[in-house]
Amino acid sequence: MELLDSSDFNQHLPAIIAWTTNILLAIAILIIGFWLAGRIGRFVADIGQQHKHLDDTLFRFLGSLTRYLILAFVIIAVLNRFGVETTSIVALLGAAGLAVGLALQGTLSNLAAGVMLLVFRPYKVGDFIDAGGCFGKVTEIDMFTTIMETFDHQQIIIPNSQIWGEKIINHSHYEIRGVDMHFGIAYDENVDAARAVITKVISEHPHVLQTPAPFIEVETLNDSSVDFLVRPFCKGEHYFDILYSVPEQIKKALDDNNIEIPFPHRKVILVNEPQQG
Repeated sequence: MELLDSSDFNQHLPAIIAWTTNILLAIAILIIGFWLAGRIGRFVADIGQQHKHLDDTLFRFLGSLTRYLILAFVIIAVLNRFGVETTSIVALLGAAGLAVGLALQGTLSNLAAGVMLLVFRPYKVGDFIDAGGCFGKVTEIDMFTTIMETFDHQQIIIPNSQIWGEKIINHSHYEIRGVDMHFGIAYDENVDAARAVITKVISEHPHVLQTPAPFIEVETLNDSSVDFLVRPFCKGEHYFDILYSVPEQIKKALDDNNIEIPFPHRKVILVNEPQQG
């Protein structure tokens, strides 16, 4: 009886050794794979923190994506050690990924647009932008949306796909901005006198820069007015202060100097026709 038991054991010994070896190798692959995935994932994520011109959010996402890709290969390698046919599993995962991609087509387009925005960085947090049909201050940029705050303290969340590929106006990109304004005077008024009044108002404004020099010239001869284009230059943070304060100051200065600012009017001539009969 003992001989039979010993013989049976010897018969199954190679299989036991093979399974034990596979289990030990699988554990080793899992340990090394999880360690390697974590190290490489953190390495990729830290790239964004080491370089100021790179976006930290993008590299955190890429680090996480890298980690999960390595773990997927680790699991496939473990299954392969036990003789599992991984080709069908990979095909199944590919089909599942395609189905999920079609179901989340809009979300994936936002993700792709978010990656492009974070790579090329047409704007950053703190910039005032006009994009996606909205205007405001950028408070957050993530992989799927851009969040903005308006002047009346509304929060606007715009999908990145609505921004990427469309026109983006970044009002904060350059340190010095020109502020375009238009003012009209009547045809009977003296152009040089009006220019002198406007120049005085512009030069006395505390936020207007003298270099580059303000641009004050006649732009258009309209039906009932001579229109000036006035473009003072300022630092970006003072743009809206000048835009909303200078017109009132120029209006008061023109009034004080008796320079007429015309408004559209229509002349009606009544003709009395002789009565017949």
